[in-house]
Amino acid sequence: MASGQLSRVEALACSGCRHACHVMLYCDTETQLFGRIPIRHIILMQMRFDGLLGFPGGLVNPLEETLEAGLSRELLEEMGVALPISVEDHVDACYAPASTPSPSSRLITHFYVRKMDEEQIREVERAAASTATDHGLEVLGMVRVPLYTTKGGGGLASFLSHSFIGNARSQLLDSLLRLNLVAPEELHKALTHSLKIHTHTADDLKAALTLTVANRKRL
Repeated sequence: MASGQLSRVEALACSGCRHACHVMLYCDTETQLFGRIPIRHIILMQMRFDGLLGFPGGLVNPLEETLEAGLSRELLEEMGVALPISVEDHVDACYAPASTPSPSSRLITHFYVRKMDEEQIREVERAAASTATDHGLEVLGMVRVPLYTTKGGGGLASFLSHSFIGNARSQLLDSLLRLNLVAPEELHKALTHSLKIHTHTADDLKAALTLTVANRKRL
């Protein structure tokens, strides 16, 4: 088992630990972007209230409910659909990154993956925007992960350059490889280009900060 990772049993045996459960919902699709770029797979993530990208889910108290029941409850609040999650959907558990804000007790993140039909995914998207109680509050909106690369290098590379909560980015990348949703060489190219985009974005932010400081001095 990789460093920092825990089995489900080990995670639940952790005394005083807090638990957060999240799930990656995905499906296969035959649709094409602009009628020529295969989308191949639909993966759902969400823009959170703090401006970070993450997977649907939240905190669960194993003393009051099972991890899966708690995750289903969170999904109903965030997406407006009661999705049954099973133990078989559990992929891994690990301690949250030290940079993740949390109280003194350690936080263990549980990651689940569930494959659905395309129409089920579309139903989730519709419900998330129309009936979910957390829409516009804790969840600003559902987003699809673009797994393709456009001629200009956009798509997956640009998506990966955004900011993610905790270990959500690594959970996504691991799933893409483990489920063969993206070829290793494609992912390597996307990550390489994403680093260039990130550098360019940092330069833009520095220029914007300089402009802001100059405008403040004139006021």
